[in-house]
Amino acid sequence: MPTKCILNLAFNITVIFLSEEVKLLEKLKRLWETSPVVMKGHYRYVVHPITDGIPYIEPRLLEDIVKKIMEVADLHVDYIVTPEAMGIPIATLLSYKTKIPLNVVRKKEYKLNGELKVYQKTGYAECQMYVNGLKRGDRVLIVDDIVSTGGTLLGIIKVLKKAGIKIADVITVFERGEGKKRIERETGFKIKTLL
Repeated sequence: MPTKCILNLAFNITVIFLSEEVKLLEKLKRLWETSPVVMKGHYRYVVHPITDGIPYIEPRLLEDIVKKIMEVADLHVDYIVTPEAMGIPIATLLSYKTKIPLNVVRKKEYKLNGELKVYQKTGYAECQMYVNGLKRGDRVLIVDDIVSTGGTLLGIIKVLKKAGIKIADVITVFERGEGKKRIERETGFKIKTLL
């Protein structure tokens, strides 16, 4: 009889976890499908709480996203790396929960020793971004809110790889467009996405 109880308990726990995961994905999808779209030139830009902070980011949703990332990402890293700006809320909470230091790829140049320059071209803008505080041999997890055209992540991956920084994993909350396939084709890195 105790064996049956243990099996039932294990089954119930699995069902609960799957149920919570389904709820998270359904909520993310529902929010995505009901988010306003604005045009930035010829690019259809989706305005979503996780990708823009508009109208606001629900703390529970952010926490659920980070829990899911912790389940699927390789966390055996020296740093979590995220590009400015909307990867920051996700990566900050992930850093706090895992106690892994956070490194933000900034849009501002600091001209520090070892600063790496990243060329970023998205569907609506292009600019330079800058990586500081990483060195050859460091092992990193790259986290962002979305992969769309792939321009941001592609630039970061290429620069880190060239600098001898080991990329353990790359994960985003959303996937849109052909960016994920483009990055995988051009770099060989498999991008994980939650939705």
